[in-house]
Amino acid sequence: MKPQSSEQNGSHQNGDSCAADAASVAVEAAAAAIPTAASAGAVVPVLGTKNSQQLKLEMLNLGNGNNGHEKCTFHHDLELDHKPPTREALLPDMARSYRLLLGGLGENPDRQGLIKTPERAAKAMLYFTKGYDQCLEDVLNGAVFDEDHDEMVVVKDIEMFSMCEHHLVPFYGKVSIGYLPCNKILGLSKLARIVEIFSRRLQVQERLTKQIAVAVTQAVQPAGVAVVVEGVHMCMVMRGVQKINSKTVTSTMLGVFRDDPKTREEFLNLVNSK
Repeated sequence: MKPQSSEQNGSHQNGDSCAADAASVAVEAAAAAIPTAASAGAVVPVLGTKNSQQLKLEMLNLGNGNNGHEKCTFHHDLELDHKPPTREALLPDMARSYRLLLGGLGENPDRQGLIKTPERAAKAMLYFTKGYDQCLEDVLNGAVFDEDHDEMVVVKDIEMFSMCEHHLVPFYGKVSIGYLPCNKILGLSKLARIVEIFSRRLQVQERLTKQIAVAVTQAVQPAGVAVVVEGVHMCMVMRGVQKINSKTVTSTMLGVFRDDPKTREEFLNLVNSK
């Protein structure tokens, strides 16, 4: 094995020094905050018998991945259970935020009609964005089948409801999906479930269309995938330009649907037929 050059050694030492400095600053800041928080009557975590040097070493180990949690994204404090918060655990904070919003609008959040509105709105928002809790593998649930079929499969007019990420108001419409199998087919209901995964998030229609197409490609590796989405956006209907009859159409063509005009035309004719 070749010995490291002095430049490389210096680089590693500088990196270790930066990590140590960051850990030191973090621990010292936490320690300094405890008396202040305690004097204010706040409940502060008990650090036990660990001194600051031990805490610094533990934080360095977290950063270096020596504790087996190098990919963990939930290092919020020094005593960890390494589990993300559940969606239900978010409800109290979300409800408080909606209550503040009602007050900011000049409403009385304690009047009879609004007492439970913050909680209802928080639950509704979690439902509208439940796609964040879903992934393609879970939804497919093994419903990919070997089949000697290479003709076009189209499921059209799948209802879609989503939330505009720019204004947090709904947009809705229908999705049509086509693919050309390569000896693998997907359970038909799974196409609708793929739509649900990505529509039940904060979205823009352009990204939603592509995400659906890419997910179908990942699921069955077909010769091509085509997706057309037609949506009505309430941010254009009930505010702004207020064009109540406007519709937005987006498409994504992958593989043979992009490369072969005849295949693309066949799909569009099937989608547009009544």
